[in-house]
Amino acid sequence: MDLLTGTYDCKVDAKGRLMMPSLLKKQLSSVLEDGFVLRRSVFQKCLELYPMGEWQVLMQKINKLNKFKKKNNDFIRRFTAGVKMVEVDTNGRLLIPKDLTVFANISKDIVITSVVNIIEIWDKDLYEQAIDDATVDFADLAEEVMGQDDDDYGIS
Repeated sequence: MDLLTGTYDCKVDAKGRLMMPSLLKKQLSSVLEDGFVLRRSVFQKCLELYPMGEWQVLMQKINKLNKFKKKNNDFIRRFTAGVKMVEVDTNGRLLIPKDLTVFANISKDIVITSVVNIIEIWDKDLYEQAIDDATVDFADLAEEVMGQDDDDYGIS
């Protein structure tokens, strides 16, 4: 799958359905029929939407963990907690299950944003707050992550 690009303001209806933005749907056209996995984010109060192929690649990595180590087993359980398989319907809508809307504080106004090969779904206010909070440290973070001199760790 190609890398995803874009950030979109959207609305969720009373039933928890969001209309997939047309530009994002075009980017996902080759994987729409395969379905998606929706899960809680590890670090933020948002949801992560994985195209099925991306989810399977991630699960293959996780499956290599030794499940006889308690910390690995605990990680797997927590990482997959609340995971749901979802589909985009014929009208271009995606239903967000109630437990995940509660986790991410999603009510009506949301932001859908691409994160390389997955999509994050945020409550609009929480997204704006997360972006504002990160602005202060972003220059230092960018230098640390991307400013390495060798090709293995940074962009040259």
